[in-house]
Amino acid sequence: MTATICGSYDEALADTPDGATVLVGGFGMAGMPVELIDALIRQGATDLTVVSNNAGNGDTGLAALLVAGRVRKVVCSFPRQSDSYVFDELYRAGRIELEVVPQGNLAERMRAAGAGIGAFFSPTGVGTPLAEGKETRRIDGRDYVLEYPIKGDLALIKAHLADRMGNLVYRKTARNFGPVMATAAATVVAQVERVVPTGDLDPEAVVTPSIYVDRVVPAAHPEEASA
Repeated sequence: MTATICGSYDEALADTPDGATVLVGGFGMAGMPVELIDALIRQGATDLTVVSNNAGNGDTGLAALLVAGRVRKVVCSFPRQSDSYVFDELYRAGRIELEVVPQGNLAERMRAAGAGIGAFFSPTGVGTPLAEGKETRRIDGRDYVLEYPIKGDLALIKAHLADRMGNLVYRKTARNFGPVMATAAATVVAQVERVVPTGDLDPEAVVTPSIYVDRVVPAAHPEEASA
């Protein structure tokens, strides 16, 4: 499978529907696909469910999407940090829903979606409010809670390089949730620093194979990137 190399961030997100579940990569701002999020704001889709590790930092990236009033619900591990004032204000005003998911469970729920796993039992969250209303089971002397996959209509991720097929490599901690999100969404859009000719990436260094990637947007113009 070969990904489409898009000429702009806006082109890559032009068909995003209202009510979509959007997986957004990033650990704080590390690996946050800010330019794609800005394009999503311009595109205008609303009533979104956003799945990410955080609920926005400062005024940019995901926080800007929240300010624009496009998000109905946030599913994340760390909704509050020192600069999460945008989310804090919206949540306290009752203008946004929140589902807190422990970080390991968040990653595994998306991995399960990509692997076609119907559900799994996890020990994380047992005996806490996060397990309320969920099935629990004792397995081999330990209690577990049943967790279901998180599937996305769209995944927005940031990688370091792509080749013309859409194979991706990441840069250090910017890798974080990108690889697992790429397996869990119907449409995967990756913003990259540049696109290199097919064959230039070491196959052993490829983290996300092109079969998971639908669209790639290079920071450089596609014609320049392929030169």
